[in-house]
Amino acid sequence: MTMETAALGEVSQPYRRRWAALFVLLGAEVMDLLDSMITTIAAPSIQGELGGSESLIQWLSAGYTLAMAVGLMTGGRLGDLYGRKRMFLAGAVGFTAASLLCGLAVSPEMLIGARVLQGLCGAVMIPQCLGMIKEMFPPKELGTAFGAFGPVMALGSVGGPLLAGWLIDADLFDAGWRMIFLINLPIGLLVIACGWRFLRGHRSERTARLDLTGVGLASAAAFLLIYPLVQGRELGWPAWSFGSMAASVALFAVFAVHQSRKQRAGGDPLIVISLFRKRAFSGGLLAGLTFFAGMIGFSLILSVYLQAGLHYTPLQAGLAFLPQAIGTLIGFGLAGAGLQEKYGRGLIHLGTLIMAVGVAGFAVTLGLVGEPGNWQISPSLVVIGVGMGLTMSPFFDIVLAGVEPEETGSASGTLTSIQQLGGALGVAVFGTILLGLADDAGGFADAMWFTAWTVAGLLVLTCLLALLMPRRARPETSGGH
Repeated sequence: MTMETAALGEVSQPYRRRWAALFVLLGAEVMDLLDSMITTIAAPSIQGELGGSESLIQWLSAGYTLAMAVGLMTGGRLGDLYGRKRMFLAGAVGFTAASLLCGLAVSPEMLIGARVLQGLCGAVMIPQCLGMIKEMFPPKELGTAFGAFGPVMALGSVGGPLLAGWLIDADLFDAGWRMIFLINLPIGLLVIACGWRFLRGHRSERTARLDLTGVGLASAAAFLLIYPLVQGRELGWPAWSFGSMAASVALFAVFAVHQSRKQRAGGDPLIVISLFRKRAFSGGLLAGLTFFAGMIGFSLILSVYLQAGLHYTPLQAGLAFLPQAIGTLIGFGLAGAGLQEKYGRGLIHLGTLIMAVGVAGFAVTLGLVGEPGNWQISPSLVVIGVGMGLTMSPFFDIVLAGVEPEETGSASGTLTSIQQLGGALGVAVFGTILLGLADDAGGFADAMWFTAWTVAGLLVLTCLLALLMPRRARPETSGGH
């Protein structure tokens, strides 16, 4: 071997290693995204076997996303304290074990508890991905590395229902719906093994301390908001449910004061309060909250309507999401073909309006046909998917455009937490509206029609809130999840 060949091998090995590491991180993202959406299809089957009230359908998704939203505030700091590789592997081990508990659940309570544990472990695993990518890849390759996350996010959000439908109908090993969780075992073990082999450990030079008081306040505030939204309908909206939501607002205010004082005292708050003085970032958070509430909430109510209202099998319901997946890929393709650089924030306005038109078209179809078939709702779902791809492609870059470099870590964690909290709120609010109206009206058609129009209105609101965001991202903030 010549010296030139040896030198080439030394250069190419790190290149191969970092791209192998990227696939490991993408595998972790796939597990998270699939499990955040997969129960939208499986929930009716799960309820049929384990029993439980209608709120189980909402808790299967909301429990996961709520735990993820709260845990993300701490997950990134754990990587700084104990090393990103170590915490990524710990999160992956916990996530895989929690998936096994979900597959073995014998009661609704056990399953919901395991879903919460999944969300908490995912919150330890996922935040490490962004930091490790920034440390592994040189600047000229960062855009390509981050660009791989967009299609993965899109396919995961709509591929989860399709996979769930197939696994339930296939009834592999007589496992039924349990296989949607047990499928994580081989994926998780592969991620753990390859992560141990290819990832490199990194730890922040500055040692941060965990703000356990902040974690407690944020967790309690989020729970006091989500719990009455999910359970209030079944219990007849008692006075305590409204008191709980009011207490949530007050506790969020206490959390904000605590974070501000901790920052002024030179401590390490969960959230850098100065971020919220930036109109661009605060506006982006509000837009993200409404967008992800509408996107995740619509997926849930569509799945419930298809199975409970139109009596689709899980596989038929999963296949019904396929046009949306195709539309999402089209949207990402259009954004990646130069539209994102040219129009910046304009893509978010255009995308949310296109999604609103698609959801409105779905509602109009329901009003005209009553019980539509797949071919009748597919055009609307394609339109929704195109809008989703156009919106998500530039969203994270633009929200972070006005953030200073030293605030990027806190800003990224806060934005991702808002994404998960929005999903939990969407599931709680729109699930409650659909199921409540279906009970009152004695059927799903009118309930779905009204709920769909509500989602469309929320997407229009997202379009307006996006006016608070910067017009385009700075070059150095490219990519990101």
